[in-house]
Amino acid sequence: MLLTAAATCAVLVAVLALRDASGPSGDAERCRPTALLEPPCGAWFGAFVPHDKANLEEKVHAYEKRAGRTLDIVYTYHDMSAVTGRRLEGQLLTEQEQRVGKDRMLLLSWESKWWGGTRDQQPTWRQIADGDLDASVIDAQARRVREYGERTGRKVFLSFDLEMDTRTPQNGTPEEYVRAYRHIHDRFRALGVDNVVWTWVITGYLDHADLFRRMYPGDGYVDWIGYNQYNYYRCHSAPWLSFAQTQRATHDWVRGHLSRDKPLMLSEFGTADDPERPGRQADWYARVPGVLREMDGVKAALQWNHRDPGPHCDLSVAGERAWAGLRGAVADPYLHQPRP
Repeated sequence: MLLTAAATCAVLVAVLALRDASGPSGDAERCRPTALLEPPCGAWFGAFVPHDKANLEEKVHAYEKRAGRTLDIVYTYHDMSAVTGRRLEGQLLTEQEQRVGKDRMLLLSWESKWWGGTRDQQPTWRQIADGDLDASVIDAQARRVREYGERTGRKVFLSFDLEMDTRTPQNGTPEEYVRAYRHIHDRFRALGVDNVVWTWVITGYLDHADLFRRMYPGDGYVDWIGYNQYNYYRCHSAPWLSFAQTQRATHDWVRGHLSRDKPLMLSEFGTADDPERPGRQADWYARVPGVLREMDGVKAALQWNHRDPGPHCDLSVAGERAWAGLRGAVADPYLHQPRP
């Protein structure tokens, strides 16, 4: 019996939903995630989905409907404003995040900023390293994360100051960043937080290689290494690059100079559109699974479905043809692993 394209798609989605629920048949034990949330048999798929703090759940569900699957990881961002009970930007694990986290993992990006705050409210790495924010910010957030783990049994990925290689010297020196990162890590441990997977995220631009070396907190402080590389195309006057071209050079540098065995995360990846070639974005996404299989230790890939500042910088999925390319890519069995 011949199926229509719509019927075929519906069958595929149903099959993948069963995989999401039960994991690969016969391989559930072998492919069970490690204590550091590493999937032994493939890679996680996740995304940053644009949202307001009050509608994360709604926006995630809408994205998943278009992608044809449940996200493994949802990526959110927070600042370091003092916890006042109402300002959601300064709360790790909002109620919305906790609801989303029932069926997915969370990557919380924690920035040493106070969005909208005055100049004198912007924390520096030296202040963080010296413990000046412990009482007002860090201890309260650590307890929130600990209580989430105690209540749910779930872990979270936590990144402190993603792309820190672009934040010096305004936030401090590379050495002060390392001290600040280690202080937060050690403070969480001292407060009994054992449900954090420590994720260190750089831009991946290799002209920052010396900064990467200087700002790496050390193997004892980092569980995963992430980097953010895009096919910007006309955005920032960049040429068109394939998915492999955006990822492999940084991957190889990290493996050769920072760590040969830490799990790697493409913590933000995506592509601009090419209005003169409507199928180009779809084809770019279609090649993602094959490249992931070839890159040693890449265990998560998170699509950044938003825009960058500047002209021609919309990096979101552009239209139904591109969504079809992404759906096909993220339906690949390599990106369907048993979740914790």
